[in-house]
Amino acid sequence: MENTSLPSFWANFTVLHENATSPYTSLQKSMHLLSIVIYGIACVLGVAGNGFVIWIAGFKMKKTVNVVWFLNLAVADFVFTFFLPLSIVYTALGFHWPFGRLLCKLNSTMAFLNMFASVFLLTIISMDRCVSVTYPVWSRNYRTKKLACGITLVAWFAAFILSSPYLVFRDTAMNSRNVTSCYNNFALSDSYDIEKTRMLWRARHKAMVVTRFLFGFVLPFTVIVICHGVVAFRMKSRRLTKSSKPFRIIIAVTVSFFLCYFPYHVFSLLEMLKMSANHHLKMVLYLGIPLASSLAFFNSCINPILYVFVGQKKFRKSLVSSFEGAFGEDFVLSLSKRKSRSASQMEIQMA
Repeated sequence: MENTSLPSFWANFTVLHENATSPYTSLQKSMHLLSIVIYGIACVLGVAGNGFVIWIAGFKMKKTVNVVWFLNLAVADFVFTFFLPLSIVYTALGFHWPFGRLLCKLNSTMAFLNMFASVFLLTIISMDRCVSVTYPVWSRNYRTKKLACGITLVAWFAAFILSSPYLVFRDTAMNSRNVTSCYNNFALSDSYDIEKTRMLWRARHKAMVVTRFLFGFVLPFTVIVICHGVVAFRMKSRRLTKSSKPFRIIIAVTVSFFLCYFPYHVFSLLEMLKMSANHHLKMVLYLGIPLASSLAFFNSCINPILYVFVGQKKFRKSLVSSFEGAFGEDFVLSLSKRKSRSASQMEIQMA
C-alpha cells in the first residue's frame, strides 16, 4: 500500500533516524524481520489458499450466484498476495526497490484494488442476503447468475477507479547512497523544498486517505451492518433461529475484514494528522503502522480458512463438500419456498 502501510514509511523513518542510537536500530531491525515473516506467511497461505478456492469454485462447482460472489473475492485476494514477494524483497533489501517504476506503481495499485474490491463484494453479498430475506419470491425469480456477473463487473470497475490514482502518484527515487525508494509522489515533483509543493503534497495525501476511509470502510460497513440487522430481524420474526452455513460464512468474512482493516485505517488517519514535533506519536506510528498493515495483509489469506472451517461439525468432510456448503444457495431457496408456501396458504384461505 502507500507510505502509511508499505515499507516506504519505514524508509522515511530510517532516513530521519539514520544517526539514531542503538535502541532505535535494534527496534528497526526487529520490526523489519517481523514484517518479512508476516509478509511471507500471508503470501504462502494467500496464494495457496485462494488459488485452491479459485480452482474449486471455478472448475469443480456449479456456477451459482454465491459462487460468483466468492470466486471474485478469492481472485482479488489471490492477485494481491501474488504481488507480496515484491514487498518482501523490498523490506529484505533495506527498502531498496530494484524492480523499476512500473512495478512500484502496480504493487500499490493491486493492494488497494484488492481492498476496494473485497469490501465492495462483501457489501454486495450483504445486500444480496438482505434482499433475499426481504423479497424472497422476487429473488427466486430474478436473482440470476447473469445479473450477479454484471454487478461484479461494476464493483471491479469502481475499485479500479478508486485505486487508479496510485498509478499516477506512486514513484521511485534514488538517494545519495544509490538506494531507490518506492514512495508516494503526491505533488509529482522532484523537489519538496518549496512550501507550495509541500502543501500540495499534504492536500492530496489527505484527500487520498479520507476517500479511502469513506469509500473503503465507513460507507460499505454502514450498509453491511444495516443489511445484517435487517436479516437478523427477519430471521427472528420468522422463527428461523437455525441459520445456514452460507450466512455464517458471510458474517465471519465480514468480521475478519473489519478486524483486519480497522486498525490500518485508524493508523492511516493518525499518520495524516500527526504533528512533526510529537515524538511519542511518531513512535506509536513507527510501531503500529507496520503491524496494522501486516494484519491487513492477513485478511487476504484468512478467507479460504473460513470457507472450510466455519460451521464445520465434521472435519472429515471433503473440501469440495465444504465449499459447496459455504457457497450454497440453500439459504435463499429455503426462504423462497417458505414465502411461496405462505402465499399459497393465503390464497387458499381467501378463496
